[in-house]
Amino acid sequence: MLFHTWTFAAFFLIFYSVYLLLRKTRARTPWLLLASYVFYGWWNPLYLSLILWSTSVDYVAVVAMARTGRKKLWLCLSLANNLGLLGFFKYGKFVAENLNDLLSSMGVPYEIPPPDVLLPVGISFYVFQSMSYTIDFFRGKIEREASFLRYATFVSLFPQLVAGPIERATNLLPQLRRTPEISRNDVAEGLSLFVVGLFKKVALADYLALYADPIYATPGRYEAPALMLATFAFAWQIYFDFSGYTDMARGIGRMMGIRLMLNFNNPYLATGLGDFWRRWHISLSSWFRDYVYIPLGGNRRGEIRTYVNIGLTMVVSGLWHGAMWTFVIWGALHAIGYSVTRSLERLPQYQDRVPTLAKQVFTFGFVTFAWIFFRAASVSDAWLIITRIFTTALTDALCPWLLLTLVFSVWLYQFMYESSVRKVLEPRPVRVGLVVLMVLYVAVAGGSGDNAFIYFQF
Repeated sequence: MLFHTWTFAAFFLIFYSVYLLLRKTRARTPWLLLASYVFYGWWNPLYLSLILWSTSVDYVAVVAMARTGRKKLWLCLSLANNLGLLGFFKYGKFVAENLNDLLSSMGVPYEIPPPDVLLPVGISFYVFQSMSYTIDFFRGKIEREASFLRYATFVSLFPQLVAGPIERATNLLPQLRRTPEISRNDVAEGLSLFVVGLFKKVALADYLALYADPIYATPGRYEAPALMLATFAFAWQIYFDFSGYTDMARGIGRMMGIRLMLNFNNPYLATGLGDFWRRWHISLSSWFRDYVYIPLGGNRRGEIRTYVNIGLTMVVSGLWHGAMWTFVIWGALHAIGYSVTRSLERLPQYQDRVPTLAKQVFTFGFVTFAWIFFRAASVSDAWLIITRIFTTALTDALCPWLLLTLVFSVWLYQFMYESSVRKVLEPRPVRVGLVVLMVLYVAVAGGSGDNAFIYFQF
């Protein structure tokens, strides 16, 4: 069930009408859980068994931690269960294929049968969300949730279930415990956020995909200009697609009286790679910081160990996105880039003398180059694209003016939003006018609404 379809519109109208009637009663949580399970089971009812299993194991693990005092044992069981689910469903085929290649190169006449299973939608998101609860309880940062229904709702809350943001129990569980206060402003702001997200997805991301997808499907047919423009288009496509989903999720949550965390903060205005990761997919980057980078030692064990920890965290982050070597290389590129520029960005001369625009252009250029590996179907395709960008002619692509105009308009808005003229964009008439224009654009030029979000595959 996709946010930008009439099916979801009908689902939400029914859900929200009943939710408003039940929000001050004990039936609110069961209704929210039922709706979340219907939403998730719409893709495949069998997926519900996995999310229910993960939820049950982690709930029992925390109960056992509290009652037995053997926290480390039950934490290990929780992590083994969650990582085992991810390993089998997301990485089982990848591991089997690479082991078979290794055995073949060694002359071993044996082949491991790779598991033939579908990747459950959103498994990387709800597993990480559930893991954060058990880890935070182990660390003493959160109290045990007594209600299984409430905890199950925390794991499966439908607005952010399949593509985030990855919420922490410290933020979301307290909101689920209290009666939500829903004002007219909450409804207005929620609708506004939803419209912005819908515009990003339907009017921008899906349009950019029309240019980027065919070129990346057969990169050998194109020369440098088309390949560069397709990479530029994809950089903005994935941003509009993913941040559009987040905006819609946050908008739905806001209308329900639930505040979901900010997941994107104008990342293409970042002035460095560290700054980029503080702005891009904030819920995931902060998750890896708190549960991978810091436990590895962070920056507390000297410069060399710090760079090793950065490298490991970024490579694991790349692998989180998918069971392909392209994602590993993408993560490694960011690890190398961040490690090389980390000290430079802290120099007073760099901070004071290098123009902000130059920093932004460099950061965007590096991030866009790395997107080649993220988007390419294989390492060989990525290398072909890079090779052809630097070796083929500069004469074969027509300039997609509408594409560039749309992207420039968004960039200009973001630039103004972070500048001293931000106050020009804040009056209510301006904001309402922009929302109306977005609605009209989607109504006139919007697509069919059946294109899935990019991050559903992760």
